[in-house]
Amino acid sequence: MESFLSATVIWFILGFVLLLLEFAVPGFILCFFGLGAWVVALVTLIFDVSLNVQLLIFLASSILSVVLFRSWIRKKMGYKIAPKDLLKDEIIGKSAKAETPISPNHQGKVYFRGASWGASSTDIIQEGEEVIIIGNDSIILIVKSANSL
Repeated sequence: MESFLSATVIWFILGFVLLLLEFAVPGFILCFFGLGAWVVALVTLIFDVSLNVQLLIFLASSILSVVLFRSWIRKKMGYKIAPKDLLKDEIIGKSAKAETPISPNHQGKVYFRGASWGASSTDIIQEGEEVIIIGNDSIILIVKSANSL
């Protein structure tokens, strides 16, 4: 039973769990911490090191692997980050429908592409009115009344 509680086995199991969690949690980062745990498991298999040294090796190897390999592996796996301009091109100039009244002093909601979005405007817009998206501020769409164009 004592062999199951050795530092090598614990670090190996932790690494395996972190690698499995990568499939459940988006972000592509837990696998690097899993690999860091396996590095510590290998070190504890060969050398007798203290817990502080184990934690230091875990942090250093995990962070180093993230810094060195994350972007390279993402490219190899086909992950692409869309440029901000491309995302803006998909919404600017498109029409939406006001779900709530919107005024210069009061944000409202618009319905766009199957979802409700927060919206602001310098126009006074009534519920149900057609609007045109002219910009965005993070996740808040900036709209104008389609009648004022």
